[in-house]
Amino acid sequence: MQDIYINDVGKGTPLVLVHGFIGSSEMWEPQIRYFKKNFRVLSPALPGFGKSNKVKSCDSIECMAKTILNSLYKKGIDRFNLLGHSMGGMIVQEMAKISSNKILKLICYGTGPRGNIPGRFETMEESRKKLKDNGLEVTANRIAKTWFIKEEKAKYFYLCDTAGKQTSLEAVDNGLIAMKSWSGMDNLKNIKNETLIIWGDHDKAYNYNQVETLNNNIPDSILKIIKGCSHNVHLEKPDEFNEIVNNFIKKN
Repeated sequence: MQDIYINDVGKGTPLVLVHGFIGSSEMWEPQIRYFKKNFRVLSPALPGFGKSNKVKSCDSIECMAKTILNSLYKKGIDRFNLLGHSMGGMIVQEMAKISSNKILKLICYGTGPRGNIPGRFETMEESRKKLKDNGLEVTANRIAKTWFIKEEKAKYFYLCDTAGKQTSLEAVDNGLIAMKSWSGMDNLKNIKNETLIIWGDHDKAYNYNQVETLNNNIPDSILKIIKGCSHNVHLEKPDEFNEIVNNFIKKN
């Protein structure tokens, strides 16, 4: 198993940030800046994405989860707080399934329990077809616009645009295949970790039913809804997002 790139800064209890589809470790810029004062912040780039774009990509969520766990093990990190966004939220659910005892607190953000997302702005097959027809750059830019209320005019849109250009074409297609074939529904009741669920009320990728299903089925969970945000709350309202996450982690 090839080593993936992990941005690793700060000191303290580890906080692992797992990015989503067509993402990168750099997409956590405001979170890294905020949390590195009190935590050891680790933000991996998934295989085929961002600075791991030369690493062979995964076509299953389980493969992505095991890759991150393996990389953390090699760094000697045994216990950590874990936050996953979008596809990364599926990955952290899978990590909880494999190694629940390693996770101090779990944060599922802008995500759901089904990879073939009901009510998504387009189906996974439509995204795959458009990727094939239009190419990576056009697809990455088009999808990233749906993540912000202000679309490409959003302050941090450039982070998503850059991530899209770094990603390999194979990784994007494999990401769509991985999501389409994954379901975490059966495991939700087995997640024993204290869990925070975060959702933007204008999210075009995951509708309210998705986060409500997480909240109703994960035994020890709370749901925080951020108003006036789409899919990338952490980049649309970073201060509010960071405070919610910080309060949750630091709560006894």
